Amino acid sequence: MPEPIRLLHFADIHVGMENFGKFDPETGFSSRVRDFLRRMDEMIAYAAEHEVDLTIFAGDAFKTRQPNPTYQREFAHRVRELSRLAPLVMLVGNHDMPPTQLKASSIEIYDTLAVPNVIVADDYRLHIVETRRGPVAVGAAPYPIRSRILTDERTAGLTIADIDVLLQKELTRILDTLAEEAGEHDMPRVLTGHFTVSGAVTGSERGIMLGRDVQVLPSSVADPRWSYVALGHIHKHQNLTAKRSAGLPPVVYSGSMERIDFGEESDPKGFCWVELADGTAQYEFIQLPARPFVTLEIDLRTSESPTAEVVDTINAHQLHEAVVRLILQLTPEVEAKLNEGIVRDALRRAGVSFIAAIRKEVDEPARARLGDSPEGLTDLELLDRYFASRGTDETRRVLLREHAERVITQAGDSIE
Repeated sequence: MPEPIRLLHFADIHVGMENFGKFDPETGFSSRVRDFLRRMDEMIAYAAEHEVDLTIFAGDAFKTRQPNPTYQREFAHRVRELSRLAPLVMLVGNHDMPPTQLKASSIEIYDTLAVPNVIVADDYRLHIVETRRGPVAVGAAPYPIRSRILTDERTAGLTIADIDVLLQKELTRILDTLAEEAGEHDMPRVLTGHFTVSGAVTGSERGIMLGRDVQVLPSSVADPRWSYVALGHIHKHQNLTAKRSAGLPPVVYSGSMERIDFGEESDPKGFCWVELADGTAQYEFIQLPARPFVTLEIDLRTSESPTAEVVDTINAHQLHEAVVRLILQLTPEVEAKLNEGIVRDALRRAGVSFIAAIRKEVDEPARARLGDSPEGLTDLELLDRYFASRGTDETRRVLLREHAERVITQAGDSIE
């Protein structure tokens, strides 16, 4: 019995993401860019140790469609390392697409230079890829761009909504054609696509998405003619056929390998390791040590020592090298006692990588109503109304009232 073919599936690198980062003197660019590149290095080390046969990158190499040369260089180093290990199929995602139709994509250079062992999949077609443990049929479905799928004649006079429906139907037809062609080959068959499958759990990718998004139905990709479906575009790792009937291939978003923002705070990050044999696939999600994002929510509304309480909470958590934000619930009285400088010093001593925010949610006290109009109220009654509107506690209110009463009395005596 032949050995299973070992497939590496990853996506959504987004080299160039700099949010929540700081200047890294060792590399000359943002510490967050270094995070994304380190995840690639860790993945490549795993692939080398486990003797990868085929790598599929399911799209989105860079944050922008026109990355700067430094980021292109760093990504190219990793492409070279992967291609030395095994054939590499690079799918064009929405972040890789050129800004205009006549320009080159950000990964087209590998095809132009005919880099050995690299296939740039920028069109809807089936590739037969030879690996050390046997051939694999790889169906490529890059990000669906209207101008590349639909002619102007077909879209003339249609609304944007009508065009989206037509684009979805055409993409479904293309995917079925790819599956039909793949089914004619007696070998493992893998579909790789960069788009949204309806029902997938989305996340922070919505905030950085480039272009209009078109969804396809799960039935368009969960086709038994495929052994495995390697998807990119959605940052949350998930298998869309995990709880569906037997006979369907795993339809898997590998997810991104590094967190983008707090919307991905609790999401594990990594890549997929797949073994293809006898027309079936077994896969494992390999988690990587992505930089932690930590939110600390602290209710200080009844605190007598808010600064000390926040510092104690910081010390009680493992925050080393984390991106941290504090959300503090306060009253106006408690806010006045909080020393933000001491809080920031505590975060730095805890070794946080970046203080994302110290957000203060201060309760707005309800205005006291002692009647429809303040007319006719004495000075002390007006003062009581003010204390109530500020949420002043009773002990302090009594003390202040006593001082105010003496001031008012002395003022009255001097006038007389």
